[in-house]
Amino acid sequence: MLSVKSLLLAALASVAYAAPACQPSATPTIPKTGGATELPVPAANLVLKKIALGHGIQNYTCANTSATGVSQGAVAVLYDVTSFYPGTAKSGIVQKIWDEAPGLVLKLKSLPLNIKTGSKYGADPAKPFPKPEDLKVAGFPVAKFLGHHYFDAAGTPMFDLNAVGLQASVTKLLGVDAPAKADKGPLNTGAVAWLQLGDSGKGLSKGLSQVYRVITAGGAAQSCAVAGAGVHSVPYTTYYWFY
Repeated sequence: MLSVKSLLLAALASVAYAAPACQPSATPTIPKTGGATELPVPAANLVLKKIALGHGIQNYTCANTSATGVSQGAVAVLYDVTSFYPGTAKSGIVQKIWDEAPGLVLKLKSLPLNIKTGSKYGADPAKPFPKPEDLKVAGFPVAKFLGHHYFDAAGTPMFDLNAVGLQASVTKLLGVDAPAKADKGPLNTGAVAWLQLGDSGKGLSKGLSQVYRVITAGGAAQSCAVAGAGVHSVPYTTYYWFY
């Protein structure tokens, strides 16, 4: 009997390149959740610099087993998927695979992090990131390494796109719930919210002023009754759009 992984790989291989080889360049558009509230459309003066697929972990702290998990930031590796956007001439992939890619990568690929001793998903706090590598999934185009996402010592979300010399230091502007059908992740906890992030005002950003997190898979906190007191990590994958 074929495994779920084998079936997913076969599906990717059969449709990832089903889009016509020659087609007009698309104008990337922020997707919608279909909910009552949507993230705002980027301002007309903003220029899309990159779209990244982020793969990593969301961290949470539980004061005790009766508490609610409190977000303690995230750690993720970013891969450049800008040219794969559906409708992009020659390199675009079909919409179905674009929409499903975060969930598929979450299922098919191990976390691209140095996992700390004794933990299943938590990253080594001293050295969370291994040597940069491109993202390779059978049947899917190779996504080049783009950079890292992490929270700095002050708890500020950072996006270091060191492969292209861009950086964003951000703060949350708005969040909306992920669609109910979003991939719930390996712990079945649900998908984290979609976000609009703006510059933190700390003077740390380089060439970027806004970031959108959309089409999330996994990452929502476990209940503290299950995770126990202390820090726990939950795998997630998503798209980040950089302006």
